[in-house]
Amino acid sequence: MYLPRSLISKLYTHLQSTCHPLSPPVLILVALEPDALCGCRILTRLLKHDYIPHKIQPVAGYSDLEKAGKELVVPMMESQGGSGGVVVCLGVGGMVDLGPLLGLEPEGEESAYNGVEVWVIDAHRPWNLGNVFGGFPLEGSSEAGNPYQSRTPVGIVGGQIGRAYKSGRGGIVAFDDGDIEEQLEKERDAYATLVDMPDIDEEQDDLGILRDEEDDDSFESAPSRAGQKRKSWSDDHEDYSSDDEDRPHQRRRSNSSIPIDSPGRPTHRGLVSLRGPDTGLSSDPIEPPSAAQEPPTPSARTLRRRLLRLRQEKESVLHKYYKMGSSFAEPISSMMYSLASELGREDNDVLWLTIVGVTSMELYGRSSAGVAAPVRANDTSRPSGWMGVRGSRLRQLLRDEVRRLNPPEITNGRVAQENTGVIPTTARNPEDTSIRLSPEPRFLLIRHWSLYDSMLHSPYLFSRLKTWSETGIKRLHKLLAKMGVSLAQCKQSYTHMDMMLKRELRAKLLKYGSLYNLDEMVPAVDTDDKDRAGAKDGWGFVRSWGWRATLSAQDVGVVIGALLEVGKHVHTTDAPMATSQLGREVEEDIELGAQTEEWVSRFWEAYDALENIDCLKAGLPTAQFLHRAIYRTGTSLINKKQIKHLRAFRMCVVKDGPDVGLFTHPAALTKLSLWIGEALSEQERDSHGKLSHGGRGTPLVVASLNEKRGVYVVVGTGGGGGPDTTFLNREAAKRRKMERDAKAKDKEAARLAKEKIKREKRAAKRAAGQEVEDDDEVETESEGSDSDSDSDSDEELDDEDAEPDKGYGLNKFGSAFQEVVSETNARVRIDSFEHCVVEVKKDDLGGFLESLSMKAVVG
Repeated sequence: MYLPRSLISKLYTHLQSTCHPLSPPVLILVALEPDALCGCRILTRLLKHDYIPHKIQPVAGYSDLEKAGKELVVPMMESQGGSGGVVVCLGVGGMVDLGPLLGLEPEGEESAYNGVEVWVIDAHRPWNLGNVFGGFPLEGSSEAGNPYQSRTPVGIVGGQIGRAYKSGRGGIVAFDDGDIEEQLEKERDAYATLVDMPDIDEEQDDLGILRDEEDDDSFESAPSRAGQKRKSWSDDHEDYSSDDEDRPHQRRRSNSSIPIDSPGRPTHRGLVSLRGPDTGLSSDPIEPPSAAQEPPTPSARTLRRRLLRLRQEKESVLHKYYKMGSSFAEPISSMMYSLASELGREDNDVLWLTIVGVTSMELYGRSSAGVAAPVRANDTSRPSGWMGVRGSRLRQLLRDEVRRLNPPEITNGRVAQENTGVIPTTARNPEDTSIRLSPEPRFLLIRHWSLYDSMLHSPYLFSRLKTWSETGIKRLHKLLAKMGVSLAQCKQSYTHMDMMLKRELRAKLLKYGSLYNLDEMVPAVDTDDKDRAGAKDGWGFVRSWGWRATLSAQDVGVVIGALLEVGKHVHTTDAPMATSQLGREVEEDIELGAQTEEWVSRFWEAYDALENIDCLKAGLPTAQFLHRAIYRTGTSLINKKQIKHLRAFRMCVVKDGPDVGLFTHPAALTKLSLWIGEALSEQERDSHGKLSHGGRGTPLVVASLNEKRGVYVVVGTGGGGGPDTTFLNREAAKRRKMERDAKAKDKEAARLAKEKIKREKRAAKRAAGQEVEDDDEVETESEGSDSDSDSDSDEELDDEDAEPDKGYGLNKFGSAFQEVVSETNARVRIDSFEHCVVEVKKDDLGGFLESLSMKAVVG
């Protein structure tokens, strides 16, 4: 079931009112990534304010989630001696059927959940429809024929929670950011139809007629599911993206109480009592036929054929939905801010956590096109960058909140002038903890590095200036020279640079950036039309902690990510020897302890750093080290021409060098892949004048060797996020529909006016005693031609108004990985919540990539 955005505080308010000192603590399962971490911080602030006990459990992957279910969630069930309670999943489980995975739906048992309510707040898409439209305990029934839909609890309609819903019995609740209500109407209809449908054996001989008549009534065949067992080197590592997820969970369908006489052969009564749209079947039991009834009742064979057609039609809808590719919707931290706002708890601390969470999504390439490198739009009128239109609106809302919660400073009774272009590096006073808007350039850690290092390690400048080559480095030096900044000045700490240079930096970047294809390097000036009267499009966010520190949201996101991926390592030098030593330390850490436990310990370091400025500052050297390693590795791969161009994607392998140990973490490898992918897109644009794959750029697969475990970590990134194409298509479809409705209304008004005039003419002719047959024929012919033209116009509108492809441009590596595993003997572990990340045994990588190259990896 799902909670609509308009009722986002309903369940939390109920938790507030029912919590007491003896209540079980709220269990929070958190993914090991910055956005979920920020969302967790916001939620715990709310819980602490209301004195609600809670417990945090970091979760590294699906096997870890299943373990948490057995050890922590199942004991909460009333049937297991627990007292129920709430489990909150932040960034985990949104794409899989959580009931069986967490142990809340025991196989073969009618009762489920037993007082355990699971809140799922996840930005990963697509949703698992079992969580969205099912996931609730069924109402008891004394009648054997009552179907699943009639046993839905009060207050739930079509899976949607209404105001009349009463919490307490448990279930799975997906928090809707608005997409479920707006986009999943077809999927909801297909799910509701299938969930009450009885099982039919498709292999029965007497159903062969259906296959013989495919030419007469073609439809998409049901996806293969049975017998596709995952080949894995360990039974503990399963594929949690079930091959059967396009059909509602078996336990839910078996609750329909439709009698089945034998496996796969429903009774006649079971067939005719089927409920669902477009079945052509009665919803009431058929009365015994009498002599007067015509036509005769269809045979059981005919009814089975209709039922099988209907089932395959609905399954094809769900199959298409699950196979459209992965993407990301509204960040978790943004959803948590909406909850805090509904409760009246928004403040600067909560707002800052939200800004950091949203910014981190951009850093990891998590866009509406899945995990993908940013690509500049060819059409300048269309928004480029993270999340396209949706991202622009979200950032503008955050800027509005910053202005609302941080009023301008008052000096001598006058309002101080707002920032006009200088990057703030210090607080206004010792007590200043405000959030400010800042014209942040597309550099990296500029406040904590030299200007030169900040520009050199920027992925934006890496791709556009091509700084992996000597020519690119010279181009960077020329840009600095044109700006009037000497190498000696730009290589000292930015905070110690000449104040006049810092004040003029933005204007100089705007002036000379366009000469080097760097139009988006800094946001436009205030007087520019793009700023929309002070909206400050493209401006970033900065916060101060008194004199102790001033950091941008991007700085914090980079540091938190580095702490999660590398861990906290103390080093005071940037010499190559120290770097290599740190790389060896990382490898030794992985060898000494379990990888998952190490990642969990890093989670707590990052968790502390979010609200402890000293811990955050201590992580800055780690962030600098990680991005130096990314720059070195990316430069090496490009210069040595180690990026191969296969049929469906480009690929490269990281298997040697001092930094190879760093990229055994999927998130660090993803950053490297995005870094390289953005550079390849710019190379394509420069060489061919356009991007491949419909303007999205070539997808990229990067593999990194974990020598200690004998596996390759493999990540597949899309060709490029660019504009939010699906969102734009949906907006365009809405506009076309409005235009069509308006045109239909005008046409109807014109038709009525024409009929009125015709009636008046006829009446006048009749009054004059004239014949009207010839005129009527002419008018009829004229009307017919008008009607034909209108019909043609309507057909054109119908073609334009067709629903846009939801999967266009999405990252389909997750589906492609599963197809490869089902077709080959490759030993693969799919355990990450990012379905575009897998682990492949060292000896199987070649065959895995060869088979993968034949798959469609971007929609």
